[in-house]
Amino acid sequence: MPSPTHPKPETQNIASLLKEGRTFPPSPEFVANAKVQGMEGYKALYEEAKSNPDAFWAKQAGELQWIKPFEKVLTWNEPHARWFEGGTLNASINCVDRHLKGPNRNKAAIIWEGEPGDSRVLTYQMLHREVCQFANGLKLLGMKSGDRATIYMPLIPEAVVAMLACARLGIVHSVVFGGFSAEAVAERTKDAGATLVITADGGYRRGKSIPLKANVDDALNRCPDVAKCVVYKRTGEPVQMKPSRDIWWHDLVQGVEAHCEPAAMESEDPLFILYTSGSTGKPKGILHTTAGYLLGASYSHRMVFDLRDDDVYWCTADIGWITGHSYVVYGPLCNGSTLMLYEGAPDFPAKDRFWEIIAKYGVSVFYTAPTAIRAFIKWGDELPAKHDLSSLRLLGTVGEPINPEAWIWFHEKIGKGRCPIVDTWWQTETGAIMIAPLPGAVPTKPGSATLPLPGIIAEVVDKKGNPVGDNEGGYLVISRPWPSMLRTIFNDDARYRSAYWETVPNVYFTADGARRDQDGYLWIMGRVDDVLNVAGHRLSTMEVESALVNHPSVAEAAAVGRPDEIKGEGIVVFVTLKQGKIADDKLKQALREHVSKEIGALARPDEVRFAESLPKTRSGKIMRRLLRDIASGNQTTGDTTTLEDLSVLAKLRDDEE
Repeated sequence: MPSPTHPKPETQNIASLLKEGRTFPPSPEFVANAKVQGMEGYKALYEEAKSNPDAFWAKQAGELQWIKPFEKVLTWNEPHARWFEGGTLNASINCVDRHLKGPNRNKAAIIWEGEPGDSRVLTYQMLHREVCQFANGLKLLGMKSGDRATIYMPLIPEAVVAMLACARLGIVHSVVFGGFSAEAVAERTKDAGATLVITADGGYRRGKSIPLKANVDDALNRCPDVAKCVVYKRTGEPVQMKPSRDIWWHDLVQGVEAHCEPAAMESEDPLFILYTSGSTGKPKGILHTTAGYLLGASYSHRMVFDLRDDDVYWCTADIGWITGHSYVVYGPLCNGSTLMLYEGAPDFPAKDRFWEIIAKYGVSVFYTAPTAIRAFIKWGDELPAKHDLSSLRLLGTVGEPINPEAWIWFHEKIGKGRCPIVDTWWQTETGAIMIAPLPGAVPTKPGSATLPLPGIIAEVVDKKGNPVGDNEGGYLVISRPWPSMLRTIFNDDARYRSAYWETVPNVYFTADGARRDQDGYLWIMGRVDDVLNVAGHRLSTMEVESALVNHPSVAEAAAVGRPDEIKGEGIVVFVTLKQGKIADDKLKQALREHVSKEIGALARPDEVRFAESLPKTRSGKIMRRLLRDIASGNQTTGDTTTLEDLSVLAKLRDDEE
């Protein structure tokens, strides 16, 4: 999820112009089998949590397996929370060992397919063996509880094994996305104080081998504290191995015992550090602890995805992001799910790879990003139509607000009108989903994340923290502590305080704008620093983009502001068209008029620019600040290490010239 850069909000609230009136209740068949049934069921659970939060979270924590029971639910000294003090547990016990005592022992934990087409299945028993062997291997390298390790791997089962083996020993892991550069690896490794790096020779992406080990070698020239580097052989490409430092994974686990006693971790012991990059400054190391994070991930996964024993669950995120931590690894495995993993790109070797995988493995729950959905729309309806998607029963979106037209396409073309869609809002910092429809209870509205989960108190307020009226734009805040909240920024508690707790008094500031409609539904309007200031009005970029994507020619759009002497800011939109559509001046004018008709003349773009593709992070989020630089004629500034394809930026600048 997006990580806030936490600009200070303006005194004037954000204007909300988008109007969306369609509602989709869950089918009676879905409701009949759901964990929470109907709005009455949701309201009862929400009120139970609101009226006695300690009792509610204590009850939810009973779903975890504890080594020693906790004594106190919450100690809150703003802005620091301590959850479930006095208790001890281990994340790998909860994700693996607990499932060996019943029928899940021989259940598939991971179904994996590599980009070249190779595949594997690991049962919970097999996963347990792999985790224990690798943990014992880490012990042989001298690693112990409290040490830190960087994990920089492709999306293969061993990446999950590495995370769980670290958790088993109390080693704090820092996963760096396998698409990041050597510079990003070095910066994060140094900040975390890691003494071990776990990597692979390479990984596959769009048919090419990504040189992970070579990047690590470059990074470790700047990381003198790293003593050991474990390398998994994935591609077979030749790599340099430094004898005193580097060891092959298969050599490390050769002949190692397949039983490893897990460490008893205190509830508040760190589980992992995950770095987020902002527009300025160094990346922030978001620190999550063991019990609260694990509870948040497992509780939200169980509730939001209405989990069933026979589900084949696929979250398409990489483990280098918080979505991968919470909804690829810790949440699903803690709940005993069967997890689908796919290593490669959605368009390799063809643009229907995802639909092929869903049909091949009988995926029943599919959780992906709005930017991926808009790419699917661009590629054409005929691709999903070629495949049997009848196994799907639930769809989900994550990463940014989904525009209503993309929601409708997802509902009709992928879900065939019968699968509820859970539009989820959360962040790296929140650790788990905060706002989403419980699919058997809450009627959905295209473009709305709907209602907070039971136990979460989300509000829309002005700068002083006062609630705003229905359908008025304001600032989204969380006004009560929750178990999976970040505990601090690693090595920078002052930044933690200023970024999250000082902007709006006495609440967690999300850096997102939002509105609450007359039914209490929340509509996320995008980040506060993505707001357009036009003629004294503050407009949401998301609403302008949503209006554009509603046009039949448009697949994707991004709206940014540029300085304007009269209006303060003019609106520049970058538009990617659907296959076969003609980019010309006539369409430019039509799009300007379309936005004006959809949400008002105030939002009419000053300029429309066509683009083959938009600059995105490797997790699929549009990097609007880079587009702002282009629209304003400025040089690119800030962190670009998360940009997936630098050539996109170069092409946009060439088009400008």
